[in-house]
Amino acid sequence: TSNKRTLRTLFRPAALPPPVISETSPSQKKLLAYHRGKEQQEVLHQLLIDRALEVYYITMDETDKRNAAPPITELPSTVRKYLFIKSCLFNYLFMKKRVQKNPMIPIRQQWLRSMLALVPQSLMEGRDRELLTEELLKEVVRDYEKSMQRCVLRRVLVKPDIKELDKLEEEAPLPLLPLGLDFSSTWHNSYIKAKQQIISTLHILHPTMKTLLDFGYTAFFNFLLVDFSSSRLKGPVDCKSLKTDASLSCSKAEEEIMSTWYQRVVGLFSQSEALDGVKLDQLESFYNCVAVLMSNQLKGLLQRTTEVFVKLFDPEDRSRLPLFKMDLTYDENRMEFYPSLQDLEEAILFVVDCIGQTLQNVQTMRAWLTGGTATLDAELPAHIAQWAKSTLKKAIRDNLEGPKEHFKGYVENYGWLVDGTAEERINRFIAEQPSFDEYT
Repeated sequence: TSNKRTLRTLFRPAALPPPVISETSPSQKKLLAYHRGKEQQEVLHQLLIDRALEVYYITMDETDKRNAAPPITELPSTVRKYLFIKSCLFNYLFMKKRVQKNPMIPIRQQWLRSMLALVPQSLMEGRDRELLTEELLKEVVRDYEKSMQRCVLRRVLVKPDIKELDKLEEEAPLPLLPLGLDFSSTWHNSYIKAKQQIISTLHILHPTMKTLLDFGYTAFFNFLLVDFSSSRLKGPVDCKSLKTDASLSCSKAEEEIMSTWYQRVVGLFSQSEALDGVKLDQLESFYNCVAVLMSNQLKGLLQRTTEVFVKLFDPEDRSRLPLFKMDLTYDENRMEFYPSLQDLEEAILFVVDCIGQTLQNVQTMRAWLTGGTATLDAELPAHIAQWAKSTLKKAIRDNLEGPKEHFKGYVENYGWLVDGTAEERINRFIAEQPSFDEYT
């Protein structure tokens, strides 16, 4: 009946603009296109209103549905705004689902293999770690697909500025580009410029430096200033002999280095070919580079010799631990070790000091060629010397626990014989005038 309204009679069909058949001029086409755009906007607006009214009608209770539904223009402004927002939400969420169902470009397997190549092989061994690796790769794939989906969604759809939508979509914002970085310029030109500058100013790339490196490697790769690795086979040594052997060994090693390695370096820089390609204003920096390279080689020799000596006192490997000769002496009613435990520690630490004092007067090539007095910085690094002495002190303390217990047993068992206690007891016994049986 006329009083009964349904959804079919309530929402009128959308009226599309009539097509233009006749030929028109360019100006008329622009005008018609403008009017057609306006008409399409009105149609779209009418569709949104119809959708909003449909949502409004669906949300009405049964009593209101039986009554005649008022026209959309007669609804209160708050209701029209509410229905419009609901319609926008419905349309956006509907289009979002359609976009999310579209297939995404899968992640390349080459990227995953490159990620796995960065993980050390030792961390990927074992069944549990293989399963963990698979789970991590799946997580990477999920994050990639999620990020791609969000990027495509942001590019295709414009998210309406509605507060209710923020509550429905609890998503972290997309990462922004780093601020302050300019990616517009290419890097190739700057790379070529920097490479040319490095070649012209970084003297370590000069062929003479390579030859100098070869000299150092040949002379020092298996050379030690002091070698006590076989001292245990020779039997116990006293502290004085240890100091003497260390001093003589360092002195002989220094003479050998100066007569072999240093003479080869001098012969190298005595030739004019050693400075090929070096400009006159770069001579000072070139010889500074030579001095640093020679200093590093000598420091490496001192450091390696110190580390090998400290390794002899390794508590986990006592096979090469040196043996020291010590006497248990009795002097002035007192028993003690000779040399003392402190003297033994000083003798062992003396070896480190002796190594550090070797090769400290080697002239630089610049000084040798010009008759100067400048010497190479070949001092043993302070942190290496400190580490060596602290490690040796602990090792000496641990290894002397046995001799200390041995000495303590002597004092407890026989100390009363030498500290006057026995003599006092004898004198007191004699003064008491004992009988013959008590004497026996």
